[in-house]
Amino acid sequence: MHLILFLFFGGICVAGAVNLLVQRHPINSALSLVVVMASLAGEYLLLGAEFVAAIQVIVYAGAIMVLFIFTIMLLNAGEEERSRGSRVALLIGVPGVVIGAVLMAWVLLHYSGTTSISMFAMPGFPRDIAQLLFHDFLLPFEVTSVLILIAIMGAVVLASKTEPGAPATVEPARKEAPELVGAGRERR
Repeated sequence: MHLILFLFFGGICVAGAVNLLVQRHPINSALSLVVVMASLAGEYLLLGAEFVAAIQVIVYAGAIMVLFIFTIMLLNAGEEERSRGSRVALLIGVPGVVIGAVLMAWVLLHYSGTTSISMFAMPGFPRDIAQLLFHDFLLPFEVTSVLILIAIMGAVVLASKTEPGAPATVEPARKEAPELVGAGRERR
């Protein structure tokens, strides 16, 4: 049963990733990424890492994706224009990907040296995860958070720039206060 569920969630993850790349609108791509994150949380549940699965849903499928959606909306990114593509990329890229995939599969099959382990042998308890995250891998964790912050600040700066030739700020037209009858007249 675990193998069937593992393959099911893996298939959903791969389908969501392919859909992420195929979509023309960035919002649809971001929603496909949410599907990928949720299916990865299902994989973590099958591996016995309930805490990691919950964090996957709360942090990545929740907070980070909301941040991505806000950035996409801030940039006002519309539908992507498709081009015919490059012939060089097609002639070199497709065979390169096939050769790379075959080499990777061959190396993994012949030199992996891995054996199966019990389901709960991997760290999955909050204390173990906290030790890994905040002690052993603290620097990569903090660098990632700063990188995300810099990317969002860059998106805000790019979105706030005006187009060449456009006025820097557009102020609404001021309406003059209506003159009161008799307000400007001198008294006799």
